[in-house]
Amino acid sequence: MDPALNVLGGKLETCSTAPLTGFFRDGCCNTGPEDRGRHTVCVIVTAEFLALSKYLGNDLSTPRPEFRFPGLKPGDRWCLCAARFLQAAQEFAAPQVVLKATHARTLDIVPLELLRSHAAGSAT
Repeated sequence: MDPALNVLGGKLETCSTAPLTGFFRDGCCNTGPEDRGRHTVCVIVTAEFLALSKYLGNDLSTPRPEFRFPGLKPGDRWCLCAARFLQAAQEFAAPQVVLKATHARTLDIVPLELLRSHAAGSAT
């Protein structure tokens, strides 16, 4: 199997293992046919984004031990749904993006220029 690619064309890097993220809970923003939400954007969450997400009905800050979900806090990295990232950007609440850990399939939904405009640091 070929390695997954990131939005820059390189090998997909790990997004986070603490908290463990990814649709497949492998630490990477990998995707497949069963990932209908396309959890492919590696982001660094902010308080503003967490508040927006909760307002929109997806509370990512409250721990859910029954799902082995610790709850997110500002500064955590997380594989976010591409459509949710796009929505957050339209609401001026998009978190920073780690480009090298963001899956290339994101580009089916989010333009690279938009991802770059929210890129964390200069080389990520």
